[in-house]
Amino acid sequence: MDKYSFLNAVHTSYFSELYDKYLINPDSIEPSWRAFFQGFDFGIESSLDELDIDTENRSTVTINGNQVEMPESLQKEFQVIRLIDGYRSRGHLFTKTNPVRERRRYEPTLDIVNFGLAEADLDTVFNAGDIIGIGPSTLREIIAHLTSIYCDSIGVEYMYIRKPERIKWIQNWINVNDNHPNFSPERKKHILKKLNQAVSFEGFLHTKYVGQKRFSLEGNESLIPALDVIVERAAEMGVKQFVMGMAHRGRLNVLTNIFGKSAKDIFSEFDGKDYEQEIFDGDVKYHLGWTSDRMSDNGNQIRMNIAPNPSHLETVGAVVEGIARAKQDAHYQDDFSKVLPIVVHGDAAIAGQGLVYEVIQMANLDGYRTGGTIHIVVNNQIGFTTNYLDARSSTYCTDVGKVTLSPVLHVNADDAEAVVHAALFALEYRMQFDQDVFLDLLGYRKYGHNEGDEPRFTQPKLYKAIAKHMNPRDIYAERLMKEGVINEGYVAELEKQYKDSLEVKLEDSRKEDKTIITPFMADEWKGFENVREWEMMDPVDTTFEKEKLNEIAKVITELPKGKKFLRKVEKLVKDRHKMYFEDDSLDWAMGELLAYGTLLQEGFGVRMSGQDVERGTFSHRHAVMKVEESEEEVLLLNNISTKQGRFQIYNSLLSEYGVVGFDYGYAMASPNTLTIWEAQFGDFSNGAQIMIDQYISAAEDKWKLQNGLVMLLPHGYEGQGAEHSSARMERYLQLCARDNMYIADVTTPAQMFHILRRQMKANFRKPLIIFTPKSLLRHPKAVSTVDELANGSFKEVIDDATADVKKVKSLVFCTGKFYYDLLAVKEELNRDDVALVRVEQLFPLPDQQMKDLIAKYKNADDIVWAQEEPRNMGAWSHLMMHFSDVGKFRVASRRFYAAPAAGSAVRSKARHQQVIDYVFDKTKDNMSKPKSKN
Repeated sequence: MDKYSFLNAVHTSYFSELYDKYLINPDSIEPSWRAFFQGFDFGIESSLDELDIDTENRSTVTINGNQVEMPESLQKEFQVIRLIDGYRSRGHLFTKTNPVRERRRYEPTLDIVNFGLAEADLDTVFNAGDIIGIGPSTLREIIAHLTSIYCDSIGVEYMYIRKPERIKWIQNWINVNDNHPNFSPERKKHILKKLNQAVSFEGFLHTKYVGQKRFSLEGNESLIPALDVIVERAAEMGVKQFVMGMAHRGRLNVLTNIFGKSAKDIFSEFDGKDYEQEIFDGDVKYHLGWTSDRMSDNGNQIRMNIAPNPSHLETVGAVVEGIARAKQDAHYQDDFSKVLPIVVHGDAAIAGQGLVYEVIQMANLDGYRTGGTIHIVVNNQIGFTTNYLDARSSTYCTDVGKVTLSPVLHVNADDAEAVVHAALFALEYRMQFDQDVFLDLLGYRKYGHNEGDEPRFTQPKLYKAIAKHMNPRDIYAERLMKEGVINEGYVAELEKQYKDSLEVKLEDSRKEDKTIITPFMADEWKGFENVREWEMMDPVDTTFEKEKLNEIAKVITELPKGKKFLRKVEKLVKDRHKMYFEDDSLDWAMGELLAYGTLLQEGFGVRMSGQDVERGTFSHRHAVMKVEESEEEVLLLNNISTKQGRFQIYNSLLSEYGVVGFDYGYAMASPNTLTIWEAQFGDFSNGAQIMIDQYISAAEDKWKLQNGLVMLLPHGYEGQGAEHSSARMERYLQLCARDNMYIADVTTPAQMFHILRRQMKANFRKPLIIFTPKSLLRHPKAVSTVDELANGSFKEVIDDATADVKKVKSLVFCTGKFYYDLLAVKEELNRDDVALVRVEQLFPLPDQQMKDLIAKYKNADDIVWAQEEPRNMGAWSHLMMHFSDVGKFRVASRRFYAAPAAGSAVRSKARHQQVIDYVFDKTKDNMSKPKSKN
């Protein structure tokens, strides 16, 4: 017993404080104390019944085989602290946060018997009260305090956070006033005003546009005062811009009551009028974006942005993060506090959509962090017709937030003050720690998925309860009347004033014949023009002064002195210096890097991200070089001049959907930055197909959004099997229409140089998809001269410079790497009767240039389209749709296949050779009767 005799000499308050520290962070206390508490915990966790406790005075305890004479008061203190820890860790499971359903029962409960305490202890004073800020208190008072903090309208999850300073900050914040707000009468009236706007707006639309889809906020109207307080308080804290993304539910309400979009414009959209703009197809009203300036109550001007979104839930979240980061980089570099992203989720979507996980994993990564996002869940407890029990396996829809150890607050959406209080917590936590935080607003959905739906088909019991349930405004008004803050007619007058103003705006909207759509983020896009397809074909001057190009080449071909690099890296840089200054023969990497260097020198930014882009998947780029011993990163492209643009390149997380969404958002907010996403292999872009379909190919038509995102997709048949041969160019080409994007498959470093420069030098922006090479990165013939970079231009079509027009009998059009395969055979066979023409830009298709070449080679009676892809893939179907002379073509391709390429290298090579043979000899048609199983 002597081993633990010191226990009798120490004051219990000291033990309380020390044990509380141990429970939060065991490593923060002295090792011998930690060992003691671990032994004590082990005993308790072996269950109280199994502890060897003296039943008369409960003072002798066996811990780790040692009998310990522990003062009864100290033992009880420990048990009270464990009770406190139980409330902190599990109190959120026993809250009053569900307004329309009974909570599920969880075991074990927080009953005191589960902590070795009894009713006889309720009036005993415990020093453990110190650690929750109320001083020595009875167990009864401690439980009341803990219940008020953790088990009322707000449930708090945070004890899994591994940063003691954050846990302490949270505890200090929620301990104030027992985690309940203490708002002034004026603040309470303001909350009621915002609730009234939310409720009255939905009611007005419901009566004026009967049966029309609006995806009502009813049941979660407290979102409006929550957003309002975040905006107002954030403005006081120095936030200058908000970037918000949300799906359709409640969006119209947020647009008018938070973002200041005129209800008149919303009514015009409901009336289904045509758009004033011709070059615009528009979208449904609850998908449109909006940008405005809002003046806060304290006179702070705030730029408000709500990004347009498609019906694909959660897609907009990635875009929002990219927009926010672009604004931070462009306007407030290295100060994340000035731009605040807010993403509003549905409960079914945040739990069910994998994109959420991808975006959350970006939160603390150098290339993607935005200094913390406030995530708000409009929790209807139902997804379309699916109950929450069928929508997730996790306890909460927000459990994905624990990936980044973010605090999560679950709030009863009927308790308006609790919602506003929790919103203030979320904002202050984000601003304090630059970290994500989650608000889960538990409400309900008053109607079905849309206002014409019948929810009682699938949830009859729930909707019986909802039908009798008061809305949050009326619940709060009743509370304020009891408090004497308002009188009985106050809400009726508020509602009348607001609805009268809506009537005026409705009347005004019906005087106008057409709907005017305001461009999103027009402030970032001043000076840029909207162009049509034929204007996309106009030449752009992409030349660059040779002397300046020499200077840039010198910078990127010399390593800094005094730093030791791998010998392979040193050789690579020397080879680059030689190819530029001695051989005048530039490879792909030099063409690409010089394109970036020239743009940087002209003041543009360059941002690239993707898997392994720093060195390049095929080890060609080496834009980032590591010092051998220290792994210090050296980016030579940031050493060009003092006034240059900023070069940023980031190896991404193993994500396509999330990262493409982020980079698309970045390009949307930063038109003067060349923003590039590179796929590790072109087929990896399949994982981002929703972004490609909903934003990249269609956003300008739907939302008036220009975007200059460049996607680099390695493509080419080199026997690597089905997965890494094709970037599926046919899918992109099928999405092409009118003037929506550029598609290219370029074959020389100079072409790469000029197309990248064209992307920024034009006075408009279109997405650019480039099918980039693999084997051509080091192909001895895929080279360019310095002069071709400095004084050249991008060529949509490259004629055969060696062809004798009079001798040519076969005119072969092809694209990309296949040109070099055909060229090798043409030279080997010495076929001067064949001309190989490269179509470098596939959309907009340079059809007139192709027709001019057909006319030029007038002796050619055989016109061929040659591709290495199967007939049902590649560019052939695109030509059939876009080239009027396609009927003259003989097609050389692989046969029709389901998989892009054979897994067997032997079989793949045989198929490839068959296509080449047919190009040069039309009697060897591999599309007719198969001569073998190949």
